[in-house]
Amino acid sequence: MKATFESRYAIGPNESKILDTEGLRNNFLIEKLFTPDKIHFTYSHYDRYIIGGAMPLQEKIKLETIEPLLKEAYFLSRRELVVINVGGDGKVEIDGEIIDLNYKEALYIGKGVREVFFVSANQEKPAKFYINSTPAHQSYPTKKITKDQANKIELGSPETSNHRIINQMVLHTVVQTCQIQMGMTELKVGSVWNTMPAHTHDRRMEVYFYFELPENQSISHFMGPVNETRHIWTQNEQAVISPPWSIHAGAGTSNYSFIWGMAGENLDYDDMDKCPINELK
Repeated sequence: MKATFESRYAIGPNESKILDTEGLRNNFLIEKLFTPDKIHFTYSHYDRYIIGGAMPLQEKIKLETIEPLLKEAYFLSRRELVVINVGGDGKVEIDGEIIDLNYKEALYIGKGVREVFFVSANQEKPAKFYINSTPAHQSYPTKKITKDQANKIELGSPETSNHRIINQMVLHTVVQTCQIQMGMTELKVGSVWNTMPAHTHDRRMEVYFYFELPENQSISHFMGPVNETRHIWTQNEQAVISPPWSIHAGAGTSNYSFIWGMAGENLDYDDMDKCPINELK
């Protein structure tokens, strides 16, 4: 078996107050996603969200069930999945159908698909398949989504250091899903803040995956209740789990991109409780 996994249990805002730096990182930061010829999964008990990374080199990697965790015959028996390629050109084989998936392209795979394989087109520049998965109650068709097909929103400005393009790639207006939503935000040169004003959405959890961060640069991810925030320093190709009760925002020492994934009570992207910037503590 080429898959490994770990579980992260859900904790509340009161419990998070007593965590030191190591405790915050152990509960919310995913440091290693991509290992050659392996898939590594992190299972979050917030909305049963699974975060993973597959990096095929010598051979194709099969998406296999995790029997101790899922107790199902195959991975997508009761789940849906989105994969976004953040590496070299690749292919995804879905029940015998082969779909090209290149840099910054997304693929939605619905409940009931039995066999999924990940392949790199060139092992010298391997594909890196970033994977998010949530429980699903209904089957919807497989669909590839490119950046050109995404719903685009331009926000922020150079003056406030948060000029960015939001590419809503897996949203109900673009592709039908049970609950998963995903997209990609690209910061313009000179901008470093990814989400302002900060907000919470108590009906949904979220995961931020940071990438395209230049070498020797870092991002400080802010989390916690609006009146008692904490930070986690993150590096390139790392992810942070954001609980429903927590804000999720970050500032880097350079511009970068990040992929956001959400699941929970509804599919309303704008269902959020914003916090004025000068009220953050």
